[in-house]
Amino acid sequence: METAWVLLIGTFNRKKGKELAGLLELPGVQIITLADVPGVHPVEEDGQTFAENARRKAAGYARQTGHWVLADDSGLVVDALGGGPGVHSARYAGPGADDAANRRRLLAELADVPPEKRTAAFVCHLALADPSGAIRAEACGRCRGRITFTEQGEQGFGYDPLFEIVEYHRTFGQLGPVAKGRLSHRGRAIQQIRPLLLRIFSEPKPIGAETRRGSKHEF
Repeated sequence: METAWVLLIGTFNRKKGKELAGLLELPGVQIITLADVPGVHPVEEDGQTFAENARRKAAGYARQTGHWVLADDSGLVVDALGGGPGVHSARYAGPGADDAANRRRLLAELADVPPEKRTAAFVCHLALADPSGAIRAEACGRCRGRITFTEQGEQGFGYDPLFEIVEYHRTFGQLGPVAKGRLSHRGRAIQQIRPLLLRIFSEPKPIGAETRRGSKHEF
């Protein structure tokens, strides 16, 4: 009989899962991702806002797995693109596009935009669902920066090599995980929701509170 708390991060992306797990720092909690749970069907992300998509993912994956689920919907909001790519950030270059293709399209769209007008923000909305699928908490974090003309750095994922923190003269692709965690949209959202997670997972786990379907994955 399993007695340890399990928190499922609502993503199939192991890089994102590793980043969130490092930011959460939840002692005694086993953190897994959707990649560790067989048979999970992707939740459709057709909401009009980051908040809608985060809630849908958290509730949907909780009902499928019987776990506590922390889901995020994150994206890049570029001022010169009227807020795009926004909720379509992961699919900016089309269905099935990878990170490199999305970055190439972004650079093409901004090719004639001068530095002072390349301002942007990363946005992260988090939603926490209990095993029944009820949303128990939400948080939102933002990080301002600007889009560079070329990719810089190999760390992180997604648009990180193009997103420069102006004060540091470095992109997220160049910053290490500690600095990025302190400055990033995900880091700021995590800091808001982490106190509640610590309270929930500091309590003894009720018998039968979750039915774990995945295998343990160590980040």
